[in-house]
Amino acid sequence: MGQNHFHRVAVGGTFDTLHRGHRRLLEKAFEVGATVVIGLTTDEFSKKYPKEHPIASFAYRKRQLRRLLKALGVFSRATIVPLNDAFGPAATDEGIEALVVSRETEPMGREINERRATKGMKPLNILVVDMILADDSLPINTTRIRRREVDPEGRLLRIGRGSS
Repeated sequence: MGQNHFHRVAVGGTFDTLHRGHRRLLEKAFEVGATVVIGLTTDEFSKKYPKEHPIASFAYRKRQLRRLLKALGVFSRATIVPLNDAFGPAATDEGIEALVVSRETEPMGREINERRATKGMKPLNILVVDMILADDSLPINTTRIRRREVDPEGRLLRIGRGSS
């Protein structure tokens, strides 16, 4: 297995407006997993968690994700699956050994392990990736990018109040 610690790792998300935080999450998953199952929220599931901004279509987000995986040189090790709920295959697939989550979604990892326990399944190793901060020390996220506060790399775009 080489430097990979696990045969199969899972990671999930909406992956709307891909940014540095998404890249870090995916890089961690491929660093520790020989293969990675990426759960991508469906259009229907994404609508259950309303955002301040529209979310790109599943098809568009999948194309962007595939493009990023190819650029990172890991596309051949990835499987993208539709996520119709908050748990996805991580809650039911015995072959998945670890779950990569952000600090923000760590509680969901624990909930997935509780679900696995009720089915007599081994718990997943939960690997937490800290949120990537923008230049203003606040997390980079799609909402901030869509508001044009920061770019996908976390550089500030808005001029602060009182500036000319």
